[in-house]
Parts: sequence; C-alpha cells; structure tokens
Amino acid sequence: MVFNPHALGVHKVLKHIPLNALFDAPYKRRLAKAVNIADLRLIAKARAHKMVFDYLDSGADDEISLRRGKDAYSELEMHYKILAGIKPPLDLSTKIFGCDVKLPFFGCPTAGNRMFHWEGEAAAAKAAEKHGTLYGLSSLATTGITEIGQICNSPKVFQLYVWKDRELVKEVIAKAKEGGFDALALTVDFTWYGNRERDIRNDFSIPPKYSVAQIIEAFRKPAWTYDFLSHEPYTYACINTDVPADSLAAFVNSQLSPEFDWKDAEWLLGEWNGPAAVKGVVRPEDAVKAVETGFSTMWVSNHGARQLETSPATIDVLPSIRKAVGPDVEIIMDGGVQRGTDICKALALGADAVGVGKPYLWGLAAGGTEGVNKAYEILKVELDRAMGLLGTPTVDALKKEGPSLIKRRGASAR
Repeated sequence: MVFNPHALGVHKVLKHIPLNALFDAPYKRRLAKAVNIADLRLIAKARAHKMVFDYLDSGADDEISLRRGKDAYSELEMHYKILAGIKPPLDLSTKIFGCDVKLPFFGCPTAGNRMFHWEGEAAAAKAAEKHGTLYGLSSLATTGITEIGQICNSPKVFQLYVWKDRELVKEVIAKAKEGGFDALALTVDFTWYGNRERDIRNDFSIPPKYSVAQIIEAFRKPAWTYDFLSHEPYTYACINTDVPADSLAAFVNSQLSPEFDWKDAEWLLGEWNGPAAVKGVVRPEDAVKAVETGFSTMWVSNHGARQLETSPATIDVLPSIRKAVGPDVEIIMDGGVQRGTDICKALALGADAVGVGKPYLWGLAAGGTEGVNKAYEILKVELDRAMGLLGTPTVDALKKEGPSLIKRRGASAR
C-alpha cells in the first residue's frame, strides 16, 4: 500500500494546529522587500518543494525556447519620444474580449494552482478582482468554476483543452456559462505532452510519491510541506470534484485529442456561441484560418515554452500575426514576460493584451494572495514607468505609435 498522509486523515488533525504563519514568516518578510519579478522567483524557489518549483519554472527539453522567450525582449530597443507633454496619471485601461479592464495584462489560466499554495486559483482570482483585470481559469484548475465566480466579478475567460469526449466538453462549457465567464480560450498546442526533463529527474507526480528523496526535500521546505499536509487534497475541480488529482491524471492524458481539427473547433465555437480565443498561435497562416473559422481572438503563445522545443519566441512572431489578421482582430500574447517593459513592447508590436504566467505563479508560490498582488503591483508600476518614459500616455497611443518606437537591436560588438 502506498503511503498517503491525506488518506490517513493527517490534514484533519493539522488544520487545527495553525503553524502556517510561523513557517511562512521569513518568506513574508522577503516578499515585502521584493523589488522585481526575479525576486519573487527566488522566494518561490526557497519556499516550494523542489519538485513543485521545477514544474513551475521549467521548459521543454534543453529549455532553449524558455531562454529565448525571455531574451528576445532584450533585443528590442525602446526609441522614446522627448517633450511629449504627458501629464500623470497615465491611463492603463483597455478592453479584453470586449470587456473593460484597468490593466492591459492578466494572469494566464494555469493548471493546479493549489500545488503551489493552498489558496490556489482563489488567490489569483482575488488579485485580478483587486486590480480590475481579466482572470483566466484553467479547465484543470484545483478550484471550481462556481467558487471563482463568487470570488471574482472581473471579466473571466475559461480555458479548455482539446478533449476527445464531446459530452465532457459540453458539460464543462455549460458550467463556464453558468459561472459567468465572458469568453472561452481553446488551447491547441497541447495535443501531445511536452518533454519536461526536470519533472522526470524529480520523479514529479500528483500527489508526491513520498520517496526518500521527496521526503527529505519536504523537511527542507517546511512552509510548503505544512501547507500541503494541513489542507484538503486537491482535485481537478472544474471536471470532477469527487476524483482526486492523482486518479484523474490518467484520465486527462487519455482525453487529449491529437486528431482534433478545424472542423472540431468550428463545432466547439457553435457550442460556446460567444467570444473565443484560439490559444497557441505562432504562424500567420493559422491565424488567418482561425479568423475564418470564427475565433474572435488570436492568442499568440507557445505554452510557456513547455511543449515543442525551439518553438519561436512569441514576441518575435507577434508582428507577423498582426499583419496577417489586420488591425481589427483582437490579439493576446503571452510568453517570456518578466518586466513591465516586456508588456510595453508587446502592446507596441501588435498585442491588445498580454498574459503572464510564471510571474504571478512565482508570487503565488512565494506567498499566496499577497504574492500574486505583489506580482501585479510590480508589473503595473514598471509598465506605467515604461509608457511614461516612452512618451505614450494611454494604451491606445502605445498601440498606435508602437511600431515606430520599438526597434530591433542591430549587430553590435556589445
């Protein structure tokens, strides 16, 4: 029999012994002093189990795309205007999926947030509500659609994978509609599971396998471990709250549908009948096809560089997607974003909104709701500063003038 503390009811005892604050105290102090997203990453690394942190932090294969995705922004220079006559405060508001938001960036839908901190998706939803921006919920979330609807009154997008079972798809879509979600995002770059070698080396599993190495690491990370052991075991709450995450994992793998095609996508759009994004676009031809199929939004993404190794940096392909679909089709872009200047560059080069993944998840792993809020605040201040220095007082002005302000760095000895 496999040892499982939750099956033995350990969490029912530990939840009455509130030691979480004691174990989290040193990380809260570090969180208060965090200056940038890189600081949040280091705090998350210090607090989280290595297996969990590496799952969050890693990319596919040799992680070439992961590095390139981040480095690509450094090849873009910001040719700022002078004497622009801007009067603060700047206007960071815009629309996403036709909904008014106060920020042009948001937290991407990501699976299994309670793995990083017991607050999970609820923390991210609260942060989105606080900052008045879009919230994205994954269909493999560990917090349910109804609960998120009660927490977050901001605009919401529900992310869906390409499942084989159409009845399952219809059931999940119906839940999203009932939960007040404004838009649907179909992830199309996850028909195979990417090769994430850090996970293999760490023997990653949900829940942990409680090997000697994993138990030793758990003792090294008491804040994460007590967090995990003193709360209910998590489930994939958007699909079936009665099935634990470990039992459902095999089901999820069996449901991925490599044969899902444009006709299936058209059927899905008919079932949803509302604003919808195709998430995972990197080729102009696919963007044009998606518009013709009926998608309202192109989501330029390479799945956080976690799927196909040497897939392109999304900021590099963004201008070609914009050129292909024209000025009126909404474009969201994610990938490699770790600074407000990165967001600024993406908006200037064709994005209407920018998704961030790792930055807010590092914040979540570092300190729950407080950590996610910190990530938002850091990026908001950095974006505001970048727009001000660049000479663009609004998001609309940035998008209009952007191509003349952002230029690729030429060859240099430096």
